[in-house]
Amino acid sequence: MKIIRYISFAGLLCMASGNLLAQTVKSTTDSLVVSNPQVRLTINSRTGRVNYLFANGVQLQNTVATIDELQAGKLSSTDFSQHKYSTTPVQDASGKGVTISVIHSDPSRQLKLEQHITVYAQSPHLLLSVQATGDATLETRNISPLTIIPEQQAYLFVPGNNPSILDVPFDNDNWVPVVTRQWPSPSGMSYEFTSIYDQQSLSGLVTGSVTHDFWKTGFRYGAGKETGRIDSFIVYGGAATADDKSLPPAYGGLDGTHDHAPHGTMQGKTVTSPVIYLAADTDIRKAFTAYGQVNVQLAGRSEWKGNAPFYWNSFGVEDVLGYRKVMMPPGVIKTSDIIASMDNFNKYAPPVLSVDSYDQNIYTTSLLTSLAKYGQKKRQQMGFYFIPFAVWAWKDHLDQQLSGTETPLSSVVLKDSNRQPILYKAGDWACYPIDPTHPAVRASIIKQIQKAKAIHATFIKIDFLTAGALESTTRYDRNIRSGMQAYSEGLKMLRSLVDSIMGPDIFITMAISPMFPHQYAHTRFISTDVYSHLRDDQPGFPHYGSTAASLAAGSHMSWMQGTLWPFTNLDVVVMKNFQNNPDISEQEVKVRLYAMMVMGSILGDGSDLRQKVAAERAKKYLNHPAICEYFSHPAAFTPVKMSEGDSQDQQMTFFRKGDTTLLAMFNFIKDKPFEASWQTADVADKRRYEIRDFLTDAVLGEISNGQLSFTLTVPAKDALLVKLVPRD
Repeated sequence: MKIIRYISFAGLLCMASGNLLAQTVKSTTDSLVVSNPQVRLTINSRTGRVNYLFANGVQLQNTVATIDELQAGKLSSTDFSQHKYSTTPVQDASGKGVTISVIHSDPSRQLKLEQHITVYAQSPHLLLSVQATGDATLETRNISPLTIIPEQQAYLFVPGNNPSILDVPFDNDNWVPVVTRQWPSPSGMSYEFTSIYDQQSLSGLVTGSVTHDFWKTGFRYGAGKETGRIDSFIVYGGAATADDKSLPPAYGGLDGTHDHAPHGTMQGKTVTSPVIYLAADTDIRKAFTAYGQVNVQLAGRSEWKGNAPFYWNSFGVEDVLGYRKVMMPPGVIKTSDIIASMDNFNKYAPPVLSVDSYDQNIYTTSLLTSLAKYGQKKRQQMGFYFIPFAVWAWKDHLDQQLSGTETPLSSVVLKDSNRQPILYKAGDWACYPIDPTHPAVRASIIKQIQKAKAIHATFIKIDFLTAGALESTTRYDRNIRSGMQAYSEGLKMLRSLVDSIMGPDIFITMAISPMFPHQYAHTRFISTDVYSHLRDDQPGFPHYGSTAASLAAGSHMSWMQGTLWPFTNLDVVVMKNFQNNPDISEQEVKVRLYAMMVMGSILGDGSDLRQKVAAERAKKYLNHPAICEYFSHPAAFTPVKMSEGDSQDQQMTFFRKGDTTLLAMFNFIKDKPFEASWQTADVADKRRYEIRDFLTDAVLGEISNGQLSFTLTVPAKDALLVKLVPRD
């Protein structure tokens, strides 16, 4: 293989802000160095190790690639005797750059590793992958394009006074929080993406998978004693972890992939890792936005034309609509009438009556159709709910037929390591995961979509999707070899069926689900069901589902709105109480709505509007002209202060620049106010502004021309949303 001694591609020279930015590729006898203003990449041709040094001071030293091949065992790129490299200029949606290919080979080995690292001339991000090739068929369930381990004298370092590790669960189930871990010596696993950053400056590293068609990607980390240093950091395809109820939910208890079998193996003469995005920036918020954009460049996304949907959802009233006789059909009619009376709520998209889980003996297809026709007279649309990849049934009653088919559940259920049916949700009334590749599952989904069409639904909520991504020792299509591959194909099938049966203008929201693949829906729940009480530890309320917990997770995910999805979904607000929970205060309603706004969520309500207090608050908040205007085209705010740790005592700030800049502050601490100093240059121009309350329009203060900073204060257990109104 030709070894390039010196390259400077003219095509990689570009003008930016009047400065000539050159990406250079140089080779010496023992190394290849690729550099641009953002990163310096060094490949040691004697050892095969790779070093990364970013402009913001982030370092990854002595990194390697690895594979655990079923026959050859675990191999690192340093286990090979020869390390040859070549370079190829590239131009894609991320810009111009160069791809470095490093081939690690050895005459005594039956396979070789080939690393691919793409460096872009004007972007701080890189794309990494590794593949193994052999003359015989290879098989692996663990392959890593980026490994840092002490045995290689390797480390990752992020500068800063208060560095943290972002730890993200695999899905949004079980109310598992997104947490940040601090030194000394945190260790754990994040899924699909992570970040290591300084909480004060927000400078740091962002990395995540950008391919989601086969591998579940894990980011296993183990920090060193030195602040900001990580001695073990393994990015790999093949993450499959079981729940461990003996551990806290966010620390190995419920934050994993919920698997009952090992990750499926990739087979072939060539096996490949997930493609990994790696970026370091002085502002991780920008790096995360770019991460979302790269995912969209590779996989696309669902677009939505026009106003965002407004909807009412029945789950906040009754878990299975009609089953406990809390809301029978006349109650839905009454709800429709109340919604129709709110002029601002009806000003934009036609409101949706979204029937969630329901008693099918009461809410038959014909009954739902009649409700849809009633709503149509009031410019309302119908929503539909179903579970495509799981079935709720009495435990061990696997002889029952899969809905809409004559196939027994036993033929489609996924199996664990012992080839026994998996219980996705255990209990006497259990949830069984079913095989997305099975023709009977497809037939059942078709029946559900046909029912949605029959009732004239324009809005679909799909739930418990993680079930379809579980690993299984049996599967109808034997060419589908992993849970993520089956799930990806299943979502693709589902979206194709919705488009072909119902048409392209059906809004799809994902409830319980992995974050990826993202491209088959218009929005996804940021967290599990939210009940609108302020904190998880409030007496009388569930110890989960609070506004504080959902926004703590969401504060790290605002970048998803506008990249992965047109909107996010922070679930429904309730005006009075959620199902049988105690009543919430009016202040909690306000805080909850503000949280939904800063996340760019669609507007949904789950209230029993037949209750007087709920109806009165709905007219005040859900029919508020400014709130309705905002939710007609919701957009996420930029976080300034995100959640830290995993406490409920969070204080968070956000802003959104626009014709009228909006500032939001949240104080979830119970007994002291939150005072934040804002730098005027960050949120406003050099003009005079009035600070006005978003809801009341009351003047709260003023920013004079040239004023460098200003202070806002929020009482305990409250939130503030203000607008900066120019007065020059």
